[in-house]
Amino acid sequence: MPHAATQSRFEAVLCRPVDPQGDDGWAFVVLPKLASDAFPRRGRTSMQGTINGRPFQATLEPDGQLSHWFRVPAPLMEAAGVAIGDTVTLDVSPAPEELEPPVPPELDEVLDASPPARETWDATTTIARIDWVHWIESAKQSKTRLKRVADAGHMLASGKKRVCCFDPSGYYSKSLNPPREAK
Repeated sequence: MPHAATQSRFEAVLCRPVDPQGDDGWAFVVLPKLASDAFPRRGRTSMQGTINGRPFQATLEPDGQLSHWFRVPAPLMEAAGVAIGDTVTLDVSPAPEELEPPVPPELDEVLDASPPARETWDATTTIARIDWVHWIESAKQSKTRLKRVADAGHMLASGKKRVCCFDPSGYYSKSLNPPREAK
């Protein structure tokens, strides 16, 4: 059942991640459950909104608790005149169309090397591509990620359009969480 494009307004603190993964300029926000419920999926999904009146688009990530979180990049904080630790006002709603996911370079190489895999990839929906990318990127170890890339190439080459056996919300597997907040 499609969700109406409901806008949610809430206040949140911009949190600093414990492990910024080489880029210490970003923050994150975990959506309140009520705001998250306005989105059509518990997995990755696209949103639009404003932060203190500054418009932006982002990809929501699942938090493993049937809600979402998202990354607030440093340029957006600068444009909105806010910093980590500030309380901000957010207005968010589902984006009218899902944003196309950036294809991981190693998957792109596999797709370039296999015309049947590329053909299937191109014939899938944006939501299916989001799930493929999410499945690959959610691997905790590089060995697992590389195996998933290879498996994706084989599955796509055989005509499989959807990744199976992957809980994109992280709820049932408890594999997905927002970043830990630095204190």
